[in-house]
Amino acid sequence: MIKKIEESVNSKLNNLPVMKKSVKRVYQLLMYAMSPKIKSEGEIIRISPQDGYEYFFGYYDKSPWDISDRYILCLRAKNTTKSVAPKEPADIILIDTKNDNSYEVIAKTKTWNVQQGCMLQWLGPRFSEKIIYNDFRNGEYCSVILNIRTRKEKVLDMPVYAVSNNGKFALTLDFSRLHRLRKGYGYSNLKEITANEKCPVKPCIWYINLETNETKPILKYTDFANFESRTEMKGAEHKVNHIMLNPSGNRFMVLHRWFNGTQKFTRLVTANIDGSDLFNLSDDNMTSHCYWKSDTEILAYARKKEIGTGYYLMRDKVNQYTHMWPELISDGHPSYSPNRNFIVTDTYPNRSRVASIYLIKEEKVKTLAKVFAPFKYDNDFRCDLHPRWSRNGLKICFDSTHMGERGLFVIEVDKRGEKFWK
Repeated sequence: MIKKIEESVNSKLNNLPVMKKSVKRVYQLLMYAMSPKIKSEGEIIRISPQDGYEYFFGYYDKSPWDISDRYILCLRAKNTTKSVAPKEPADIILIDTKNDNSYEVIAKTKTWNVQQGCMLQWLGPRFSEKIIYNDFRNGEYCSVILNIRTRKEKVLDMPVYAVSNNGKFALTLDFSRLHRLRKGYGYSNLKEITANEKCPVKPCIWYINLETNETKPILKYTDFANFESRTEMKGAEHKVNHIMLNPSGNRFMVLHRWFNGTQKFTRLVTANIDGSDLFNLSDDNMTSHCYWKSDTEILAYARKKEIGTGYYLMRDKVNQYTHMWPELISDGHPSYSPNRNFIVTDTYPNRSRVASIYLIKEEKVKTLAKVFAPFKYDNDFRCDLHPRWSRNGLKICFDSTHMGERGLFVIEVDKRGEKFWK
């Protein structure tokens, strides 16, 4: 009952962001004072050093592990609570989990944020020798393909957002506009050139050929505004975020968001890689975090007018959906294990500032871990857990601040395996 009341209040305050932050802080301070105190629960292993720096990876749709599940990528920064998109460089770290978690600095980046890092990831199809990440060089955003063995670089003309599994192409967006309209997700190095345009007749999504460095725009802001347009879009400010490619790389999903006064609207749209064949998959005003289960199925935390908010399994290009795990009414970051047998997701900190990680198999939901979130890490500076699978599906990595600063932690799910569900 309390959770439903909290969700209801949260929903009503979504269009009043300043008031929402104040109400949330006061409420959590009161609840924290009245609640039992925990630092962490569960079989959690720290893999990043505790040396005064802050360590984190980024978003939940990428694996920090290489193909051998030995080496882990992450970022290292001095402070992550002064700016959501600092101009100061962050170190790119390679951790050897088979050698006492020893590490080395393999690169630096000047474009990163507290939520998604610098889009750091292993480059397919081998996921072993090459990594790709975003940077700021010669006064422009770019992306860098780095061979971690030879240290040879290939610099591309645009930053990347979503990278194909075969390592041949990527999709991207305007990180400066994203920074202005969604703190903690874009970059602040360059001023946004479309800041005075609510719905620019300009590209918002680009295709990047990672082999030839050729780029081409595939969709404009006006393409989204004119596609199955709604009355609330008139005079509204538009943006796109959270591009995700399906496993085979022939379609992608993206969140189209627009702001009309204090009201915020979101819909989930899918399209072919060239921007054609747009499909309005979920248009009930709220969609947050999604994941491709297959080339044609998407799991999303969203709102459906007939049911309410929750996790829904949707089929691309078809208006069909299934409400999954009705007991999970809190937003989280879901992803499927590599064999698609399990799902991991998390929660934001509850009224006692405790966030949880859940492991799901079919209809069964189990709590893997709970961690405390210090008040220092809140709102735009929060540390979402963003749980991510290892390549073999036997471990889960997540970011957390329960030890006083951002760090990388691992849960070994292979020890529980099938017995965990009996």
